[in-house]
Amino acid sequence: MASLFRIPIPSGVTPATAKQHMLKQLVCSNAPEQALRYHGYRVIAGVDEVGRGALFGPVVAAAVILPEKVGVLARMGLTDSKQLDRAQREKLDRKVRSMALAVAIAEVSAETIDRINIYQASRLAMLLAVQQLTVAPDHLILDAMLIDHPCAQTKLYYGDALCLSIAAASVVAKVYRDALMREFDKQHPQYGLAAHKGYATPEHRKALVEHGPCALHRRSFAPVAASDPNAALDETLDSGDLFFEAAESNQPPPLI
Repeated sequence: MASLFRIPIPSGVTPATAKQHMLKQLVCSNAPEQALRYHGYRVIAGVDEVGRGALFGPVVAAAVILPEKVGVLARMGLTDSKQLDRAQREKLDRKVRSMALAVAIAEVSAETIDRINIYQASRLAMLLAVQQLTVAPDHLILDAMLIDHPCAQTKLYYGDALCLSIAAASVVAKVYRDALMREFDKQHPQYGLAAHKGYATPEHRKALVEHGPCALHRRSFAPVAASDPNAALDETLDSGDLFFEAAESNQPPPLI
């Protein structure tokens, strides 16, 4: 019988803090790419997304094909973008772009996220990024996900902290999306997007309550829906429609 491995959590430490500590212990290298090259693959694209948990704006994915020699990126400390500060990410972004064989970025809007859900939107963003690569990959290596692409694929859990190609995609996507949020902040300064990048911080939640959501918020996400008075009105109107439909058909109204 298979057993579930659990990371021991010291007393007084939250699971989130324990996870962050664990991620910092992981070594990001090109070992996954080397293993794939051993099996004959030569053009390997790392793929990752950012913004999956945000309340505002698109989810963004990047696909990056690195050359075989990537020691400089390891020495520069390339790893999961969440483990890096802005200066480190932007420096690594420039280095990745200067040495990569191909880089592509794609975004999927909040409207589409609400329509197809965030999981499928993340997969779609990754697919679009891969399709935009100017060099055709023969293998994709992704962070804990597979996409609807004919190319051979490897799903690697904690891939952005273990695999340099995925980490590169993580950094490129994060730098792009953060810059996008700073631009949106100029259009919607009431939400503080430049600071929290659209995530569900206390400041963002407070701004949602005070100002309500705008067209670029993900209305299918609970904190946004809870702050939208129009959503409650729509629900009431929809319930009323059920009563009208029942009356017209001479059927008893449904219990709500």
